[in-house]
Amino acid sequence: QVHLVEPGGGLVQAGGTLNLSCEVSETIFGNVNIMAWYRQSPGKERELICNILSGGFTYYVDSVKGRFTISRVDAKRTLFLQMRYLKPEDNAVYYCYVLNSGGDFWGQGARVTVSE
Repeated sequence: QVHLVEPGGGLVQAGGTLNLSCEVSETIFGNVNIMAWYRQSPGKERELICNILSGGFTYYVDSVKGRFTISRVDAKRTLFLQMRYLKPEDNAVYYCYVLNSGGDFWGQGARVTVSE
């Protein structure tokens, strides 16, 4: 069963903006503890870039702080990532992630390509 649906991704020029979304299934959304975005760049390990807790507290890794914004709309069971001032080093596959009382779940990934 697919619990996280993550459409989007795309190609954008450096300095541009791109938005990602991740819809969470009703089955797992009710007990969500943490929602997050990870990314995996070519040749690198998957890394956490930001997360948002149930109370709304957010965390950002330094490389995206001030440029990326994580948010959630519970009524739509959807997690968002707004990415601004994109740089070539932001090239990666972006994954949404959910941790709840039953375990953790991953989206299928969305490829983001930033051109010079």
